[in-house]
Amino acid sequence: MHLIEVTKKFATKESCLQYLADLRWPNGVVCLKCGIVGNDQFRKFTTNETTRTRFSKRKQAVVTVKVPSRSLYECKGCGYQFAATTGTVFHDSHLPLEKWFEAVAMILEAKKGMSALQVCRHLGVPKENYKSIWYLCHRIREATKETGLLTGEVETDETYLAPKKPRKGRPYVKKEKHEIVLGMRQRYVKLSLVPVADSKMSIIGPVLSEHISPDVETIYTDDSATYAIYLGRNFPGKHKVINHTKHFVSGRTHTQHIENAFSLLKRGVYGTFHKVSIKHLGRYCNEFSYRFNRRESQAEMFEETVKGLLNGQPLQYKTLTASKKVEP
Repeated sequence: MHLIEVTKKFATKESCLQYLADLRWPNGVVCLKCGIVGNDQFRKFTTNETTRTRFSKRKQAVVTVKVPSRSLYECKGCGYQFAATTGTVFHDSHLPLEKWFEAVAMILEAKKGMSALQVCRHLGVPKENYKSIWYLCHRIREATKETGLLTGEVETDETYLAPKKPRKGRPYVKKEKHEIVLGMRQRYVKLSLVPVADSKMSIIGPVLSEHISPDVETIYTDDSATYAIYLGRNFPGKHKVINHTKHFVSGRTHTQHIENAFSLLKRGVYGTFHKVSIKHLGRYCNEFSYRFNRRESQAEMFEETVKGLLNGQPLQYKTLTASKKVEP
């Protein structure tokens, strides 16, 4: 579903809630407490908009805030009341559902990604609320996480994300540690991008075994000894090598497809985001591979992403901002 279609179809809160309810309960509403199923087992009603008072830590005073109206379901069996967003990432969000849907569509349509500040501008959100949009973007990226093994013909290689070209001359600049991304692409089918700590065989090897099926047909790599040793031991007879010092393509033996994916990732990191923290690099890789794998099915991609937001475990802000590195 394209951005213009999302804007027209989900122009109101009611249309967004109905879409979420249809995705969450395709066979009828399900009570979140007793588990009873069926639309006729619930009473649907809308509360009135009210106000309440609360203590504001920022203002250090008691303030009056508006409580918007809510569309709720009440179970006729147990009396439990809930909404289509209860227990999901959309629950208690300060951003309207219309802006959530528009943000999802914008991020999915941006081939090289879209920064949180740019999303702020498009949504008309004040710059002071940048953190809310940044948090929103990361929750959308979290919903793009994929599983499954690569089969058939697979190309694999690693790339280095350097922040800038090192300055030449004296005094010499201390060499920075580059961020490394291991890429695996099943030809014409699926791409997987995984951040790794180092290019050593002890680190790259387990990642290859985790993402590539034992029944893979052929694995194409460059002439690095890391791949030659590990793949020779764990995928005997299925490894083919291309020596880039001599040529880049030899029949079907090449790594051009994975290099193409790396080029798109780097253009996004350097041109759109400019700088990506190693702590969050895994989510950016998930976003790029997810969008790349569905570049021919834009309509289905929006629905899949909203389903991921509904059914996935909500990403907490304290987890997102924790000092510990987040594993991909």
